[in-house]
Amino acid sequence: MSAAAAAVWGRAEQQDFRARVRGCLLGAAIGDALGAGVSGLSVEAIRAAHGADGLTDLAPAYGRRGAVTSATQLTLFTVDGLIRAQVRRDTGAWHPPTDVHRAHLRWAATQRDWGPDERRKDNGWLACEEWLYARRDPAHATLTGLGDEILGTLDKPKNPAARDAGALVRSAPYGLLVGWEPQLVCQLAVECAVQTHGHPTAYLSAGAFAVVVHGLARGESVDGSVQRALAQLAARPGHEPVSDALKHALGAVRQGIPSPARIASLGDTDGEHAEDALAIAVYCALVGEDVRHGLRLAVNHDGPSQTTGALTGALLGALHGETALPPAWLAELEGRPTILQLADDFAMEMTQGRALHGPAVSAPGWLARYPRG
Repeated sequence: MSAAAAAVWGRAEQQDFRARVRGCLLGAAIGDALGAGVSGLSVEAIRAAHGADGLTDLAPAYGRRGAVTSATQLTLFTVDGLIRAQVRRDTGAWHPPTDVHRAHLRWAATQRDWGPDERRKDNGWLACEEWLYARRDPAHATLTGLGDEILGTLDKPKNPAARDAGALVRSAPYGLLVGWEPQLVCQLAVECAVQTHGHPTAYLSAGAFAVVVHGLARGESVDGSVQRALAQLAARPGHEPVSDALKHALGAVRQGIPSPARIASLGDTDGEHAEDALAIAVYCALVGEDVRHGLRLAVNHDGPSQTTGALTGALLGALHGETALPPAWLAELEGRPTILQLADDFAMEMTQGRALHGPAVSAPGWLARYPRG
């Protein structure tokens, strides 16, 4: 959203936007943390450990309750890259895929170093957050794709065989660009996904997910947002597995009471492939009675619970806003102050950007947080 658009909206609309941004980012992190507690477990093992109802509350992961995985780390750096792309627009050097790629390279550096040091102090505030330096099981394709500074493109994607959800789980922020048209949101998500995941089902799942988030952030229904994503996919080569997965998710809603077996039926690989994880998240967002119920459905199955939890949390958070998130889970969420700050900065940038750092404005504080370089 531009400053002009913000002026057309009113205070209530801007507050709603901020609530949905907060809801999306916090919801994704909560779902990630909830799923991390049962990562790699079958539904039978989850029930053996947590009772007949499966996991119903946060469980320890990485030595604490509420710990997040690399999905949340990468999502935050995606947001950082999008903010800095807007800041760089003042200079005329505006290419969001490049700025997001630079942000993801900053994340990759956190996976190699023990913690922030003097090299980080002039490169924005997020890379100085010590808690982000923990290594939390990033996808292999993500690490190798960001192992050098070469920018993957649709013509020359990185890791063309990689079809896991490693790019998908960091793609919700593109959907928060509510002032953009859906086709541009889809294109940006796709161009950023191929920087690590070059299989069509992986990058098209990322594009479709961003379009669904985009619709929800603009106040549309889940079903309507999925239909818009299907329309965006239709003209893209190789879209059929992703489109079929989304249609399967829509059809499953009418097949009875949600269950782990029904969720498992949404993917041949129990969510290991990007399109399967996307279908599970869409289904759980459609049938979830509230955020808590939807997230419990999303993590109690045989697949990668942290992935489907994060995706579902982003959808439900964008749909309902931050006030719908379970307070007890928020209270234990790792990195919550950082996530809130980044969410609010994103909302500020999208509604008041040029007032913060335009040519006629001197805003050293904002530019120190989000440098143009």
